[in-house]
Amino acid sequence: MPFAVKRPGVLASQQIRGLIEAGALRARPQITADQIQPASLDLRLGDVAYRVRASFLPGREATVAERLGEFEMHRVDLAGGAVLEKGAVYLVPLQESLALPEGIGAVANAKSSTGRLDLLTRCVTDRGREFDRIAPGYQGPLYAEICPRSFSVLVRPGMRLNQIRFRAGEAVLSDEDLMELHREKGLVSGEAHIDQGLAFSVDLCPDEGDLVGYRAKPHAGVIDLDRIGRYDPADFWEEIRSREGRIILDPGAFYILVSREAVHIPPDCAAEMAPYLAMVGEFRVHYAGFFDPGFGHVAAGGAGSRGVLEVRCHEAPFVLEHGQVVGRLVYERMSEEPDQLYGAGIRSNYQGQGLKLSKHFRARP
Repeated sequence: MPFAVKRPGVLASQQIRGLIEAGALRARPQITADQIQPASLDLRLGDVAYRVRASFLPGREATVAERLGEFEMHRVDLAGGAVLEKGAVYLVPLQESLALPEGIGAVANAKSSTGRLDLLTRCVTDRGREFDRIAPGYQGPLYAEICPRSFSVLVRPGMRLNQIRFRAGEAVLSDEDLMELHREKGLVSGEAHIDQGLAFSVDLCPDEGDLVGYRAKPHAGVIDLDRIGRYDPADFWEEIRSREGRIILDPGAFYILVSREAVHIPPDCAAEMAPYLAMVGEFRVHYAGFFDPGFGHVAAGGAGSRGVLEVRCHEAPFVLEHGQVVGRLVYERMSEEPDQLYGAGIRSNYQGQGLKLSKHFRARP
């Protein structure tokens, strides 16, 4: 069955189903309905993980399988569940593969819960020279590179750590278009700061109390990714409090913080959190960067939603202050408005969120 789009943009849920029907998206076992999100598809782990001695890209002339022999240390059978150890690097074949039409490319990203666990997860393709970027017309398998940074994790086949978004052509909104969209629909609470996307800042002066974030503890136990709402945050996280509107980030530490602004993604748009700029400071914000149509949208059960910030400090201790700009959202047009929106209707975990850990942890009383 041929596949075509009427206008450029990010492909919506019904168009993703069209890719499946056209044979452009393939999987064993078959893709299930609940893998399809408003503007992305959840990807599932296969049956084996290859422990490799270093992260790698295959390069223009080779497949992943051809290069794997250079780096493989041993294989881990995931069938009964297996622990991926903190600090190690693994390569896992995914259950999904692609046979994309010409003109349809893709980008992958970690799912929200994956990023909040500091579980670095990137997509690798045959003959790929970039992580997470999939060329238009790509035909071949998909792999997940997984590196647990703060916590060891227990995984099984079929678990969904990353997701893929499909694009036809270019549809990034210019700053002028973004300003017009903000005037029409209110993309963010308060004043919009727009410069190559919508800037957002960190909230270190909460309306109630002095809890501003969490820092991962260095010697915590294993997290079973199937256990939802079961773990005590105190066993894995140190609370970060501030009465001065500032904190000092420690080199190598991983933090969960929250944006000061409440963000709104209209139904006809999608967004991606752009990587930090070096001029912002010696830290990285953004491990899980997709924002689906309907995020923070009133009709989808939101009233603007804060962006949770996954932050790792690098070279030197760094003072982060309330209201400091830490990143930006790049908005794109949808090719079609999706037939399902992010929110309560599809049991989305983070609609209307504030400062919030991943779904694996019990909520604070």
